Amino acid sequence: MGEKTEKLLSILKLQPVVPVLIVDDVKSAVSLSRALVAGGLKAIEITMRTPAALDAVRAVADEVEGAEVGAGTILNAAHWDAAVAAGSKFVVSPGATQELLDAARNSPVPLLPGAATASEVMALREEGYQVLKFFPAEQAGGAAMLKAFSSPLAGTVFCPTGGISLKNAMDYLSLPNVICVGGSWVAPKELVAAGDWAGITKLASEAAALKG
Repeated sequence: MGEKTEKLLSILKLQPVVPVLIVDDVKSAVSLSRALVAGGLKAIEITMRTPAALDAVRAVADEVEGAEVGAGTILNAAHWDAAVAAGSKFVVSPGATQELLDAARNSPVPLLPGAATASEVMALREEGYQVLKFFPAEQAGGAAMLKAFSSPLAGTVFCPTGGISLKNAMDYLSLPNVICVGGSWVAPKELVAAGDWAGITKLASEAAALKG
């Protein structure tokens, strides 16, 4: 687990904000990812919420220089196998089940599992996980909850996702147990639909400049 933890940390430390993307077609996913990388956001999560998602992960992994693409919304072992086969450098889940943890255990690809309560964090710590997704961040207590976790659950670091925007990102990034945040605001639907890749690169640059 130590080697996979270091691999995951090396990806998440690339930037303060990991874009969380819902993509409808492969072509736009490639252009969008290139725009994000140009703005300094190299680690990119493509969520498995559309029929194009797996092909998008594969295309970004193959075609976008500098991108570290991961698959999100992975819910079971079948999802895991498909995401890894598509070229995911990391995998993200909203929670954790034993089936998913078993699939991750036998893979060289690191998992960022989700947790929202102290008990869930403790259970994942027992499985060897030191880096967790805090989801859904705002609904689960926000930055105040993570601040409360920092002392009794010292040694665990988080990537909070869910309801985070440019407006409140620093509330999280200023915490010692937050390594980065996940957010979709860097890739708004209207800019993607318009093919405004320069506009997305600008948003990515603003996000990349945030400091904890």
